[in-house]
Amino acid sequence: MSKAPTTAAIDVRGLNKSFGDKHVVRDVSIRVETGRITGFLGPNGAGKTTTLRLLCGLLTPDSGEGQVLGLNFRTQSDAIKRQTGYMTQRFSLYEDMTIQENLDFVARVYGLDNMKGRVTGALDHLGLGDRRDQLAGALSGGWKQRLALAAATLHDPKLLLLDEPTAGVDPKARREFWDEIHDLADQGLTVLVSTHYMDEAERCHDIGYILHGQLIARGTAQEIIAKSGLVTFNGEGPDIGRIVRDLEHKPGVLSASAFGAAVHVSGTDRAALERAIAPYRKAPFAWTEANPSLEDVFIQLMGDKADDRYAA
Repeated sequence: MSKAPTTAAIDVRGLNKSFGDKHVVRDVSIRVETGRITGFLGPNGAGKTTTLRLLCGLLTPDSGEGQVLGLNFRTQSDAIKRQTGYMTQRFSLYEDMTIQENLDFVARVYGLDNMKGRVTGALDHLGLGDRRDQLAGALSGGWKQRLALAAATLHDPKLLLLDEPTAGVDPKARREFWDEIHDLADQGLTVLVSTHYMDEAERCHDIGYILHGQLIARGTAQEIIAKSGLVTFNGEGPDIGRIVRDLEHKPGVLSASAFGAAVHVSGTDRAALERAIAPYRKAPFAWTEANPSLEDVFIQLMGDKADDRYAA
């Protein structure tokens, strides 16, 4: 299947949602092109999952306008849901049923044609064929993840939502999962994924950072880092980690963290940052300027340092 021409799979403006007196999503506007993998990052309770559910019609917004998959996302939510796959963070299939029984059940729920062929194809594609008679509850985290992905894509959706999909999964399974997600995107599937892992965010084509219900950063990882204005120094030396507590309280230091035998220090005021590390710029320590990481930027954002630099 060749990739479709680039068009907007999602183009929504002014998205708002409150639960009682808690304003969970605040005036979010977002555009996602077809076949793109967009990552949503932010602390717990920031509004990531609620935003995903609003976009696919699982929740009704208080306000907002626009289209998802060419459909009015407020008045045609049922049609959007039929074209959406959703993989929740918590394994949500039946643990007392086999892999095949779970997929057969999902196929019947969707009323799919050629159910046997679809299920067999999904089993073979994700390497589940030899385990088809194994109970889902007996699977490891990585195999449960494969089964959940098979179920979420069995009906050939145009939009796939992944909510913390690799929590508790080993690194090898995580890599294989992301390889599969990129293969699906190459075939034209649009993917929205919430994650806390910085390396996973960098695997996305672009990302958005949500804080207090607002989308405060949007773009590729490189674009967001470039807009941050951060300066970062890397210090190395014996027992250098002991200086972190002193550095993190110095004027101009937004973050100071130990990484093995090194210390990573970031801030937006170069002069202030250099004054902060000046007492330690001598033997046995060695300092070099480094490129800021995505984690550095998000620590900055979580500290309420965001401003108009991060506008989409």
